[in-house]
Amino acid sequence: MAKNIVVIGAGVAGLTTALLLSKKSTYNIVVAAKHMPGDYDTEYASPWAGANYMPVSISGTDAADWDKNTRGSLEDLARNHPGAGFQSLPKEALGPDIDSATVFTSRGVFDHILDATTSGIHPNSPVDLVVNCTGLMASKLGGVQDTSVVPARGQIDIVRNDAGKMLDMSGTDDGDEEACYVMTRTAGGGTILGGSYQKDNWESQPDPNLAVRIIKRAVKMCPALTNGKGMEHLDIIRHGVGLRPVREGGTRIEKEHIGGVLVVHNYGAGGAGYQSSYGCAQAAVDLIDPAWDVQSKL
Repeated sequence: MAKNIVVIGAGVAGLTTALLLSKKSTYNIVVAAKHMPGDYDTEYASPWAGANYMPVSISGTDAADWDKNTRGSLEDLARNHPGAGFQSLPKEALGPDIDSATVFTSRGVFDHILDATTSGIHPNSPVDLVVNCTGLMASKLGGVQDTSVVPARGQIDIVRNDAGKMLDMSGTDDGDEEACYVMTRTAGGGTILGGSYQKDNWESQPDPNLAVRIIKRAVKMCPALTNGKGMEHLDIIRHGVGLRPVREGGTRIEKEHIGGVLVVHNYGAGGAGYQSSYGCAQAAVDLIDPAWDVQSKL
């Protein structure tokens, strides 16, 4: 018998989980979310992300496994889907002190998790499973209210200038809460200049002073952004703020029953949302069938 599933959240965690669930013909899936692709909001971290794959997880941990299990899917996109516009750069094409590089061209609102089971959310009823991919909002969602989820504020500048490569610096002279990276998006999506990592900071508006520091660092690290003409020649599209959903203790991938409804959680990846997306989604999907097997025996 087909199972009716509601996935709450349309960030990279929710959409990847829904994609993997859709591979089973016995699942009828609805994605319900406050923010959808194309929206820009500080609560919605995925659109602001550089979406890089540079794992820093510790070997032997679940996080390392999720990163590893994501690599194959992202590599397939890079190698076999020309629209991704991804290619490796030869050593001779790199600047001094750069080891390697790549180039690439580039709404439902619930107060409580059980609201996802109400009439009208899924075209079929009843709802058999809710997948919670609400990210930062897991800290506020009724029935979950995970106080270990906190924001890590990221501020970026999006420019039309093309860097020709992706660059990332391990630290800056402006403190541990600031970073320096340049990431060009596919399909004319501009280049992201970052950034910041300000934990427990809910401020949604860009800080103009931080924006200037981000720009200065990016142009200094990558003069090719403006053909060596300086920061005044950046063509700025927008300044943006996204709040990474950081969870103390790491990403939550667990199952439980809330109000008699089976719930699978997949949230709290922080800044690793893209690079662990398929691994986390598959880990969440793998919890589902065994959970129903247990239910059927009760």
